[in-house]
Amino acid sequence: MWAVVVTEAAELDINAAAVWYEREAVGLGRQFLDAVTATLKRIENNPQQFPLVYGDKRRALLKRFPYGLYFRVEPTVAVVVGCFHGHRNSKAWQSRR
Repeated sequence: MWAVVVTEAAELDINAAAVWYEREAVGLGRQFLDAVTATLKRIENNPQQFPLVYGDKRRALLKRFPYGLYFRVEPTVAVVVGCFHGHRNSKAWQSRR
């Protein structure tokens, strides 16, 4: 098992998306957060199963939602640097550390 750290910027991304989904339908924001939690557990189990998408950054796609968690793998930890919609912000996460 790897430790997973979610940066403040990624936490803000996640919360903003959850708020948006909750405004669309009651309970949908919670379902989005559940999908994020499940994806974080998949990263924790084996972060190297996810493809490299830019430099040292990998992407883990959420199930049911068109979002990906972008992260880098360090010797003992996976650091989540962003959570972005698959069709938006295509380069915003690239400069995050």
